[in-house]
Amino acid sequence: MDKKKSFTVLRDAIVARSATVGVIGLGYVGLPLATAIARAGFATVGFDIDSAKVDQINAGNSYIYAVTSSDLAELRKNNRLSATADFSKLSSADVIIICVPTPLTQHREPDLSYIKETAHSISQCLRQGQLVVLESTTFPGTTTEIVKPILELNGLKSGDDFFLGFSPEREDPGNSKYETTTIPKVVSGDGPEAKSLTESFYSVVVRAVVPVSSPAVAEAVKITENIFRAVNIALVNELKIIYGAMGIDVWEVIDAAATKPFGFMPFYPGPGLGGHCIPIDPFYLTWKAKEYEVSTRFIELAGEINISMPHYVIGKLEEALDHRFKKSLGSALILVIGIAYKKNVADIRESPSLKIVELLEKRGAKVDFHDPHVAMIPSTREYLHLEGRVSVALDEKTISSYDVLVVSTDHDAIDYALITKYGRLLIDTRNVFSRLGLSGTNVVKA
Repeated sequence: MDKKKSFTVLRDAIVARSATVGVIGLGYVGLPLATAIARAGFATVGFDIDSAKVDQINAGNSYIYAVTSSDLAELRKNNRLSATADFSKLSSADVIIICVPTPLTQHREPDLSYIKETAHSISQCLRQGQLVVLESTTFPGTTTEIVKPILELNGLKSGDDFFLGFSPEREDPGNSKYETTTIPKVVSGDGPEAKSLTESFYSVVVRAVVPVSSPAVAEAVKITENIFRAVNIALVNELKIIYGAMGIDVWEVIDAAATKPFGFMPFYPGPGLGGHCIPIDPFYLTWKAKEYEVSTRFIELAGEINISMPHYVIGKLEEALDHRFKKSLGSALILVIGIAYKKNVADIRESPSLKIVELLEKRGAKVDFHDPHVAMIPSTREYLHLEGRVSVALDEKTISSYDVLVVSTDHDAIDYALITKYGRLLIDTRNVFSRLGLSGTNVVKA
């Protein structure tokens, strides 16, 4: 089959929604995307190396906040969505989407092992006329410089035999205002045909697509979005430290500044950065920039500030503990409220709460946690020693038994009035007590 015919056949299958779509990686990005694709009318197959996820999906049980079990069960009932750990079945997919993690190594360098392994798996069963789209966040050049050569190992050529695209994921777990289908999708491809097919496919799944000239531009778009957030959060975190030393409430300052109808966008400080994007993506660009002998001092400084925030919280806690009870950190009993990285989700990836627990325990404190969304801390790469810890229940007796409660994640499903009433000392990293009108003499902002 020649290139023109391969393009036409695949384009027509996408328009008719008769194409089969494979989504690799069924986590916080892949599963919501797979369900959106299935709802759009495509036969969708999810691929994951985790057999437990595969079994849950095939049973109609969702493990992701953004996807309900009832929606999943309905798609399973209608045979629109299935899951498998057998990657040889990728050959039956007309469109293959890669949604695998892109973490950092211990030396804070890009870890592309998941992308490379996935590309090798696809290469082994790649056939003519398929569209492969990378969604994983990474540095500019990954699609064409790393993924493309691996896919071509079997002799097929991008743009001639198969088509290669990039469309960065833009998921925001816990955001009820936006979902996969309502977030505009940036798209591009390796060549005009790949770009056209990628645009055609996502146009059927989401409300709006934003075509750009190359995969490198699309990769730069996503990394720029997250650097923008990381830098601005670092700025307000530094302002928190400065204004705190002056006796000024940074949250009051930001709220007042936000009344200006132009020239200001509010960002809010916290105990550090968490999640799969903001703490990680900036370092992908700083690493890539070294190839061009370009320094990234601004981005690196923002990273240093954000990484240091758990230490700042510990310092404020220690100061308050000594002032209030004349008690050392090493003899304190502490409850961390919220172990997830952001409110109203169960995602603990890169959560600053984990770092806070680790720092407190290294100082000798006895630490527990409460999180209505995280019953038990799962296995993590950096905090293996915390695996299996169980969330404690919140009641009057439990709250009053701790010397200090640290609000690290301000979930809505927490009884802050009860905490205010019975908590002896409350360290608030999210301004939640003032926001709810519950400030008292036992509340210290950090």
